[in-house]
Amino acid sequence: MIYTCTITPSIDYTTYLSSFLPGELNRTKEVYYYPGGKGINVSRVLKRLGEDNTALGFVGGFTGEYIKHFLEQENIKTEFIDTEEITRINVKIKADQETELNGPGPMIAEHQQQELLSKLQHLQKGDWLVLAGSLPETIPLSFYKEIANLCRQLGIKIVLDTSGPAFNELVKERPFLIKPNEHELGDLFDTTISSKEEAIHYAKKLNELGVENIIVSLGGDGAIFVSNDTILEAKAPKGKVVNTVGAGDSLLSGFISSYAKGQGVPTAFRYGVASGSATAFQTDLCKKEDVEALIDQVQLKSIKE
Repeated sequence: MIYTCTITPSIDYTTYLSSFLPGELNRTKEVYYYPGGKGINVSRVLKRLGEDNTALGFVGGFTGEYIKHFLEQENIKTEFIDTEEITRINVKIKADQETELNGPGPMIAEHQQQELLSKLQHLQKGDWLVLAGSLPETIPLSFYKEIANLCRQLGIKIVLDTSGPAFNELVKERPFLIKPNEHELGDLFDTTISSKEEAIHYAKKLNELGVENIIVSLGGDGAIFVSNDTILEAKAPKGKVVNTVGAGDSLLSGFISSYAKGQGVPTAFRYGVASGSATAFQTDLCKKEDVEALIDQVQLKSIKE
C-alpha cells in the first residue's frame, strides 16, 4: 500500500484573470477549488493512475471537511487527524504574472504528532510513505527523524518531497527517494545550480550520503534521475504550459505508480516525466489517458560518469 502524508494541507483557490491590478477591484474569469498540499496531490494522481492509496496528515474545520469529502469523492481513503484548527486556504492568482497568497499552517500539538506515529506503526514491510509538502518549524526535527527511523525499521520505502531545515536533516536518514527541483538541490549544498552537469554532480553527492534514488526536476527542461548505478536524463514533451501547480507532484506519482508495479527505473522515470508534463498542460492534475498520450514523447538518455 502507498501512503501519503501532508502535514500542512490546504484548499487551493485558483483564479484566472487577463491581468491583475493590486489595490483595485479585479474580476475573475474562472475559478477552481481543489484540495492542496504536495502529499494530497500525489494521492490524487496516484488514484487517477490506478493506484489505491491512503492519505494521512492533519486537517480541521470546515475546510478540512471539504478536503476529506473531496478525496472520498475520488475514492481515496483518508485517515486524517483533526487539528481542531481551520485548515488554511491558499490563493493562486493566474494572470500575466503568477501571484500566490499562502495561509499559515496549523499548530500540531505533541499528542497529535504521537497519533500520527501510532498510525504509521501499522504500516507493513514493502509499503510506501510519501512525506511531501512543507514541514513546519514548530514541529521538532526529532519528530521527522522518528518517522524516518520507524520506516527504516519496518522496511517501508520513504519518499521525501519537501524543502527547508527539516528536509536538510532528513536526507541524512537515507530515504529511498527524494525529488528536489534544481533550486532545492542547490539549497542543500548552499550553492546555485545552473546546468544539468551541476545537477548531476550534487545529486551524486546525495547518493553518496545514502539517498538511494534522486529525481531532480528541471521544469520545462525535463528531469535527471540518479542512483548508485544509473544516471538518466529525460527531455519533457513540448506543449503549452497552463498550470505548474502539481506538476512536480505528478512526476513523483507517475514514477511511484510505475516502479511499484515492478516496471524498472527507465520506464518509471519516463512515466513520471510524462505525468508531470500532462499536469502542466491543463488546469487540474493529469489523468491516466493524458499521461499515456505523452509517454512516447519523453526522450531518455543514459549518461555515463
